[in-house]
Amino acid sequence: MQLKSQMTPKQKAYNDYVNQKTPNTKLFSGCVKAFLVGGIICTIGEGVSYLGRIVLGYSDLHAAAFTAIVMVFLGALLTGLGIYDRIGKFAGAGSIVPITGFANSIVAPAMEFKSEGLVLGVGAKLFTLAGPVLVYGISASIVVGLIYLVFNIS
Repeated sequence: MQLKSQMTPKQKAYNDYVNQKTPNTKLFSGCVKAFLVGGIICTIGEGVSYLGRIVLGYSDLHAAAFTAIVMVFLGALLTGLGIYDRIGKFAGAGSIVPITGFANSIVAPAMEFKSEGLVLGVGAKLFTLAGPVLVYGISASIVVGLIYLVFNIS
């Protein structure tokens, strides 16, 4: 990196231009928003876990699987409805860290192609953009979870 005194006039002008156009970041408020929204998402996850353990009577292991399935589903649903993007713009990294951010990162690229139809647009892009391993892994976990739920396998 050059010292400011060693820069050419063009480099100085460019640096001034960049500094003028670069928005000021509000680090503290951004951290607070991320902390609060991430905390709210995690609190919802704890509520789902409580629902699985106390209300539905699942063991801790089954409640953990139930929670992961529900949170991934909610993240994908909110992404499909366009709500998760607004949460992400407000909270920044606070919306990415929990498991719902994982679902968002899979569904969001596919939603860009919904105008091409559900099969050739969303379905095809879901496999090419998110990677077959992620899609098959999530699909398999949902199927196995439903089998466990229906047949009450322990």
